Amino acid sequence: MAVDPPKDVRNALADWARSAIRAADARARGGTPPRLLDPESLHVTLCFLGERPTEEIDSLSSRLATCGGPTGELSLGAPLWLPPRRPRTLAVELHDEQGRLASLQKAVAAALEELEASSLIAEGRPNPPAKHRHYRPHVTVARMRSDAAPRERTLPPTPALSFLPAELVLYRSWLSPDGASYEPLASYAID
Repeated sequence: MAVDPPKDVRNALADWARSAIRAADARARGGTPPRLLDPESLHVTLCFLGERPTEEIDSLSSRLATCGGPTGELSLGAPLWLPPRRPRTLAVELHDEQGRLASLQKAVAAALEELEASSLIAEGRPNPPAKHRHYRPHVTVARMRSDAAPRERTLPPTPALSFLPAELVLYRSWLSPDGASYEPLASYAID
């Protein structure tokens, strides 16, 4: 589940990432440069659903349809190497001043936990305790092998942009040697 920045914000992020990687590569000593993500694939993940049976999509969609609500304005923050010690991604943090995106993320995570609990009960298996992870809103702009991160990790400032997400999107990701591609399966207005 994700929200998408508008096209102009995605394009600005892609332009920033291209110049930031170019600058980082100039300071790096060899290695494979990070792989820039296509602007169309840039999104803000709320909850990674993992591998799900296709027969769950309708049930999942109906639960997620109830998670909408206004998110408030999101603004781009500082660049992030994630995880910090052995980065595999270059991302840009998002500021959620009103905390509404975090509330939406909690609602999506709760809907997924309900679905998982229902499936386990139906199968007669015990329901494991809920997994609560700290949510750090960001947009990933590049990926790399953990041993390919530039030694010098100082990056130029990100564009000073903000946006209002318009919809919650259920994506299916398709993995390939060239990276992931994303197929929208359903979307819900979050006005």
